[in-house]
Order: sequence, then C-alpha cells, then structure tokens
Amino acid sequence: MTFNGFQAADFETFQIEGLDARMEAIRERIQPKFRLIGEQLSGEASLLAGQEMFLHIAKHARRTVNPPKDTWLAIGPNKRGYKALPHFQVGLFDDHLFIWLAFIYEATNKQRIASLFLKELDQLKTIVPKDYVISQDHMQKHATSLKDMSDQELEQSLIRFRDVKSAEWLVGRHIDAKNPILKDGQAFMKLTSDTIETLIPLYKLAGQA
Repeated sequence: MTFNGFQAADFETFQIEGLDARMEAIRERIQPKFRLIGEQLSGEASLLAGQEMFLHIAKHARRTVNPPKDTWLAIGPNKRGYKALPHFQVGLFDDHLFIWLAFIYEATNKQRIASLFLKELDQLKTIVPKDYVISQDHMQKHATSLKDMSDQELEQSLIRFRDVKSAEWLVGRHIDAKNPILKDGQAFMKLTSDTIETLIPLYKLAGQA
C-alpha cells in the first residue's frame, strides 16, 4: 500500500469527545497512515544516519481520562523505545502537522547535546533553514520560526534545554492542516524525506555528544 495523504477527518479526530472514542478514531484513521509513512521513512533515515532506525507509533497507553491533543510516529535508533535518544517525529494536532528532530526531556544526554550545540552554534545555524521552527515543549502547539529568533534567543533556548530538567528542544517544520500538500501523499512524502535529510547533519552532530 502507498500513503495517499491526510484528510480533514484526520485533523477533526482531535475534536472527538472522550478518551475511548478519540483513541478509536486515532487507531482507525491515523495510525494506519503512520505505519505507511514510518515504514518508508525509517528505511530512508537508516541510510542517511548510517545506523538502523526503528519505527514507533505513539500508543498513549498512560492516559486514563484526558484524550490526547496530538498523536505522532517516531523514528529512532533504539528498537525498544525512542524517548531517551534523539529521534524524528511526524505527527498531528487539530490545526497542523509537525515534522521534528526531537530532543525531549527524557533524553539521557540532553545536557551534553545542548552544550555541544551551544559550542557549535554557527554550524547549527548553517544546517537549519531559516523557515524551520523551534519548539521547547512537544506537548504545546507553539513554535517559533528560526528567522524570527535572534542569535541570543536561539542561544537562550539551548541554555534552557541544558539547565532545566523538563525543557525540550525540537526543530523542524509546521504545516497548516489546510495546506493542500498534506492531501498529496507523494508530495508530502518528498517534503518529509527532504526535511529529515536536511536535519540529519544535526542528528549526527548530537551523536558526537
């Protein structure tokens, strides 16, 4: 099977009331698409990273009351889990899709990664395009375009990631839910593949930490 794109109903999933009903819709509408996307991307990422990369699809297993506000797939180098290491994410909120290289708070060597990025800030800025966005919390929708951040603000985001236990640092793309590229499976896959290829040098730099 090939991925044929996302539809409005996929994003409307996050308007469904109740944990059980929303999770059923996530499993039926979104996760089969994530599997198609992830199987292709994990192969591509493995070649780019020079190491085997594994697909993980968020299960939201810890939730008992509140339905998830977003859902995602993750691709990382550990078959058993993705949170402790840098990884790529593709996921949906109700109003946008995100493609991230993610360093989340569970990352075991986040202080060393942040320190290395601060030391190599000029290299980081040459890797990441200006129209990419930075988030400091994967659970929130908000992200700031790199072109709207001063060098000092970028540096401060990395200092916070280094020094605050709960802080995160994610870099990538936001795509509005109404953007027609999301309905074109082939075009979307190319965009996502290109994004991962662009960010692989940063992933490899983090590996030096």
